[in-house]
Amino acid sequence: MARELIKMAADPPQRQNIPTWLRCLALLWLAVWIPTYWRAWGWPNFVHLCDVAVFLTCAGLWFNNALLLSSQAVSSIIVDLAWSLDVLWRLLFARHLIGGTEYLWDARVALWIRLLSLFHIVWPFLLLWSIFRLGYDRRGWILQTGIAAAVLVASRFFGPSRNYNYAFTDPFFHRVWGPPITHLAVVLAGLVVLDYLPTHFVLARFFSPPPAAGNQPAH
Repeated sequence: MARELIKMAADPPQRQNIPTWLRCLALLWLAVWIPTYWRAWGWPNFVHLCDVAVFLTCAGLWFNNALLLSSQAVSSIIVDLAWSLDVLWRLLFARHLIGGTEYLWDARVALWIRLLSLFHIVWPFLLLWSIFRLGYDRRGWILQTGIAAAVLVASRFFGPSRNYNYAFTDPFFHRVWGPPITHLAVVLAGLVVLDYLPTHFVLARFFSPPPAAGNQPAH
């Protein structure tokens, strides 16, 4: 008995894969969400980091990829909670606390399309549940930093009028931080320091890492 207890303590925890029904639901969501958003707001809308997170989360679910899901947990949890808080604040006090959700009250877009954005409320819980099953990969914040850097560079091609991901002016002081390379570096550093690293430390504290390849359940 003592040997068995020692072995259980030493071995990495067993994890379960994402259920097939949820993996299929992720694909179905993309099949509805992509053409709907494309028609309502145009394909450039998908450059937003929160929309990139939808693609990568669904891919992580489909492939049972703990690293990909961990990277999106680092990216999305704080942002989506802030999004939900802003919506709640607008409903309660008729004004926005943070901003960024004004489009939900744009009557030019059909209500059912705007309501699709409520995925922001579900996403943090979906990601937490997913890394609970698969494990939290400590490299997630590094991968997400690389993803964010690439998306920020891409955002510059859409011009200052759109200011995707604040690639031209920052969200707090509404200013430009020097030449493009400097401004992008400042925005990326802000994401890492204010979002990615704090989330990483919390997730690393409360979630076990993925099991070794030999201990993973069969697909």
